[in-house]
Amino acid sequence: MSTWYPKGTSTILGVMPETTLAEADSPLNAEQRELLDQVLDKWSLRVLETLCGRPLRFNELRREIPAVTQKSLTATLRRLERNGMVERVVTGTRPLAVEYRIAPLGKALQDLVDALFGWTAANYAEVERARRRFDDEVTQASVKS
Repeated sequence: MSTWYPKGTSTILGVMPETTLAEADSPLNAEQRELLDQVLDKWSLRVLETLCGRPLRFNELRREIPAVTQKSLTATLRRLERNGMVERVVTGTRPLAVEYRIAPLGKALQDLVDALFGWTAANYAEVERARRRFDDEVTQASVKS
């Protein structure tokens, strides 16, 4: 199965220029796929995008992403910190203050994250049309049966 990426994307992803993952000498192994899954996790992209703007304390970050639960945000921050994409910095002793900031490794993802958000915004109307066509076909098929 061949995977297609927009021109130039393969270089950004670290794959040989203008190749597909299937054509690359070393496709992603299980550990690399796990890392990619973690980066593309439901909350990771939002956290990375938000922290690229400025360092934030935990509750500030929660206010910036109101739909995330405390438990999910904690797990996401720990995972991103473990993967070297976010830094947890203690900024005071009394009272203890902790802020999260984007690490250089996480900052390196900014262009890719921006590209994903840009693609989503640019193609959302077409995706909605495709969804409606699909839903209409499913509805018509169920009515006929």
